[in-house]
Amino acid sequence: MINRNEIMETVRMIREHHLDIRTITMGLTLFDCITDSARRTAEKVYEKIVREAGELCAVGGKISAMYGIPIVNKRVSVTPISLVGASGGEYIGIARAMDRAAREIGIDFIGGYSAMVQKGATAGETAFLKSIPEALATTGKVCSSVNVASTRAGINMDAVRLCGEIVRETAYLTRDADSIGCAKFVVFANAVEDNPFMAGAFNGIGEADKVINVGVSGPGVVKTALATIPDGDLTEVSETIKKTAFKITRVGQLVARTASEMLGARFGIVDLSLAPTPQIGDSVAHILEEIGLEQVGAAGTTATLALLNDAVKKGGIMASSHVGGLSGAFIPVSEDAGMIAAAQSGALTINKLEAMTAVCSVGLDMIAVPGDTTAEVISAVIADEAAIGVVNNKTTAVRLIPVYGKKEGESAVFGGLLGTAPIMPLSRISPAKFIRRGGRIAAPVHGNKN
Repeated sequence: MINRNEIMETVRMIREHHLDIRTITMGLTLFDCITDSARRTAEKVYEKIVREAGELCAVGGKISAMYGIPIVNKRVSVTPISLVGASGGEYIGIARAMDRAAREIGIDFIGGYSAMVQKGATAGETAFLKSIPEALATTGKVCSSVNVASTRAGINMDAVRLCGEIVRETAYLTRDADSIGCAKFVVFANAVEDNPFMAGAFNGIGEADKVINVGVSGPGVVKTALATIPDGDLTEVSETIKKTAFKITRVGQLVARTASEMLGARFGIVDLSLAPTPQIGDSVAHILEEIGLEQVGAAGTTATLALLNDAVKKGGIMASSHVGGLSGAFIPVSEDAGMIAAAQSGALTINKLEAMTAVCSVGLDMIAVPGDTTAEVISAVIADEAAIGVVNNKTTAVRLIPVYGKKEGESAVFGGLLGTAPIMPLSRISPAKFIRRGGRIAAPVHGNKN
């Protein structure tokens, strides 16, 4: 039984420290929508999303009212569209059908305009990749992702090169809105099939027909807990984070099970990730500063992030029977008030962020760079990040936004959870010859396991 003190503690976490359910994401399989007609496939995709996810927002509202827990986003993820649209040979129509369905049912985003090309790409998948800029520029709620590498396959450098070009073209096509289309596109190494967070969510081929995945978030709760032990050693810091993560995850478990029952779906996973917002008091950077850094970006930043990520996983994994997704700590620059401040002051650089990605949940996330950054430089950043993921057998990702017409020192304003991004410098030393070579970087030795 939950006692009175535990109930009051949860109420305080919600009211005072920004504890929330960051997203309820319904994963849908679309294999039964495949036809040899692009138009008919798009129609069936629209019909299935509306039919199966039509009550998602209403159920989210009921659960929020029932338990008094804010549920910030309701989202849908679908089978990678590179597979769904292959038979019909056309993809843009499906993207527009997804967007129309998302608007019809009132969700925030729909993910799964995605491809898995870590080892190679078919002619159809290459055509799909080339469709991404138009899809993102002509829809409002569709999110896209591409998996270009895995520990088992290595890095598909042909896909990496193409992804740099996709980012550049998307930035241009959405130039009137600070190149916001790039905020809906992420390039992965070791992508997971049950991630509830955008822009990288898709419903993997190993998933059930209809699943509920929940992402919880409570950076403010963790920071407040750490403030109670200002002189504690790092063992005490870790124990405090673990206990707090356990409590946060129990809330997510409750919501996930309730939503699954009410929507007639299978309970998938709870993602433990601490996902920040631009709101003051809801920052992962401020947790690291509470541990003892003057400002994020200082020497010791990677070590404190490693401690945080490990403690969140250890505490959360005991609180739910099904933990998955990315699970750890996100460090998106534009979406975290502390990260924004550190980037603006010069304390946080892209080089430091790259080091941090070796131990965080994802990678270089929501980073605005000068609009004249070349496609080859973007591809090389993707390759560097993919190498970290492949060698360390973890998920890494890149969501870079070359803001068309803007330069270092300016800012891009996206609004809402996407926040404001200070434009950070990138090295202009050319990696063009490396990127043009193409081919594949082989899997590491430890990837060859059976």
